[in-house]
Amino acid sequence: MELATTNGGGGPASRPHPALDDPFTARFTVPVRGGALTVARAGPPPNEAEAVVLAVHGVTASHLTWRTVARELVATTRACVLAPDLRGRGRSASLPAPYGIPTHLPDLLAVLDAAGVERVVVAGHSMGAWVGARLAAEHPERAAGLVLLDAGLSFPLTDDDPDEVLQAVVGPAIARLAMTFESAEEYVALWRAHPAFAHAWNDDVEAYARYDMAGGPGAVRCVVSEAAVRKDSVDLLRDGTTRTSVDRVRAPLTLLRAERGLLNGDEPLVPDAAVEEFAAAHPGARIEDVPGVNHYTLVLGAGHGPLRVAAAISSAIREVVAA
Repeated sequence: MELATTNGGGGPASRPHPALDDPFTARFTVPVRGGALTVARAGPPPNEAEAVVLAVHGVTASHLTWRTVARELVATTRACVLAPDLRGRGRSASLPAPYGIPTHLPDLLAVLDAAGVERVVVAGHSMGAWVGARLAAEHPERAAGLVLLDAGLSFPLTDDDPDEVLQAVVGPAIARLAMTFESAEEYVALWRAHPAFAHAWNDDVEAYARYDMAGGPGAVRCVVSEAAVRKDSVDLLRDGTTRTSVDRVRAPLTLLRAERGLLNGDEPLVPDAAVEEFAAAHPGARIEDVPGVNHYTLVLGAGHGPLRVAAAISSAIREVVAA
């Protein structure tokens, strides 16, 4: 069932000026194992679009990761953007286990089947880049192109303790999932204080923060499933099939890397050595470093990052249309 909507947030949002409208003008649910997956749509229906983009978000995120990018794509192309809340996140948070990277694949295929779409440009940010790469590798007939955003590259196992790596990478996010807040405003304030958004806060980031909230006064919390986050993260560290999926992708590849990392520090999340190895292994790939953005603001909020992402996806769309 598809529902028209004009508000992408889970609660009342303050509206800085100028207000940024939600590009996701429709939402629908798709039957999957254990329940229903929520999917947002921007742009025309799939059967009226020049191409369809399947946008896959990160490990603790939601479809609103793509709000800024989707608005630009709708303004500049005739693309349809399908952006699901992955299992255990957003309005799909109540979907039960089993969790893990392989479980996302049948969920995403169900989205494409429900929309009547055969082939799409897959765009993945953070964890979503590895999910998208695995989808493109294992179901090449469905992927016309793959756009990796600050993640998704092949990497070997290290001698580091996986539990220590897990704690270092997603420990702060998991800690947030266990917290409760007195009010929605207190939860939003936590995000406002995040160093990644110090110079990029806008309506889109606020909508993103408010969307995942549940509970009343004194018991506001994030709805994201800790179990889903932990299992997906463990798979990224330990599952060789997922870690090397991009090396089996036959579709045209694009990689955009943010200049700065998760906390807006000096070092990018994707190291130079990894990009060099990717370029050597995939000489036909388009690779772009995006200066002045971090892992989050590459795709969301005020700034030029989302515009560069939308331009890269638009290029992938043109390649599909011309084929």
